[in-house]
Amino acid sequence: MAYFFKRYHPPGTAPGTFNVSAIEVQVPLKIHLTDYTDQDYLEKDLVTAEECRQYLHRDSITWVHIAGSTDKTTLTDLGKLFNLHTLALEDITNTGQRPKVDSFDDQLFVIMGLPAISDNIVTIDQVSFFLGNGYVISFHESESDPFEPIRKRLRNHAGKLRSKSADYLFYSLLDIVIDQAFPLFESLGDDIEALEEELLRSPTRSTLEDIHYIKRHLLLLRRMLWPQREVVNYVIRNDLGLIDEDTLIYFHDCYDHTIQIMDILESYRETTTNMLDVYLSTVSNRLNETMKVLTIIATIFMPLTFIVGLYGMNFGINEQSPWAMPELRWYYGYPIVLSLIVVVGVGMWIYFKRKHWW
Repeated sequence: MAYFFKRYHPPGTAPGTFNVSAIEVQVPLKIHLTDYTDQDYLEKDLVTAEECRQYLHRDSITWVHIAGSTDKTTLTDLGKLFNLHTLALEDITNTGQRPKVDSFDDQLFVIMGLPAISDNIVTIDQVSFFLGNGYVISFHESESDPFEPIRKRLRNHAGKLRSKSADYLFYSLLDIVIDQAFPLFESLGDDIEALEEELLRSPTRSTLEDIHYIKRHLLLLRRMLWPQREVVNYVIRNDLGLIDEDTLIYFHDCYDHTIQIMDILESYRETTTNMLDVYLSTVSNRLNETMKVLTIIATIFMPLTFIVGLYGMNFGINEQSPWAMPELRWYYGYPIVLSLIVVVGVGMWIYFKRKHWW
């Protein structure tokens, strides 16, 4: 997993230059248009961006969703039709941008991070939005469609979407992007819980690798999700002229969700840090236990080694020396020494047990 995955221009490139040539994996381009009022609903796939022109002057809400790898022609046509700023279009092609919000004269440009997890790999997709008078344009370079629940609500006339203006649609899209973090954190939470049980039971080298892997995921999530709170806060705090007063309360709900996400993220980061400490402590305790057992065994065998070393000296029977070993003449000397070894060994073991050293 890379810490830095942003596509960027070579230094010195003129501002407003599209970086479409740097796209590593080409995803087929799809342009999906949704146009609706409280009574009417239209949904269709477009071939070119120019086909959006006929819907610009209708008294309706127009939502254009660009999925897949965006080409230069599509970006140029959209820029001309909706008067989109070239710097904003440049940021769309340079994916991996930090979540941010830019306010233009009659438009609001927002970049968000859409988190996802697949095969235990966390990814952050860039999702970009333009909010204008009566329209919303969204960009997402992926085959998956995270906004299908919004379309389903629009088709079924469920909730307030069809009766509200474009700012409410914009809120709904932001809300679904932000809330994608909750199922991801639920999955990460299960992994962290399993690692905690493994730590207490029998930690291994792979346990340490898994902890570091999750910490890297959390680092990526913090870098890409933390600024989203600033984005929503900017929308709430500034009078942008594109968001009605009765819609702002819903953005407050989005802001609350970003706070919850950050709280969960920080608690997970603290938990994984503590897990590293527990792992190191467990390994240290295991080493101490091993060293204690080896020390006790060595301590028990020290007097035994002394005894067999003493009687292993090959001095024969010396009738002329008072310092000769009298035990060498004993008939039962060998079993007596063996018994002494057993008594000393068992005695030391009992002593260690009573001292709770074993």
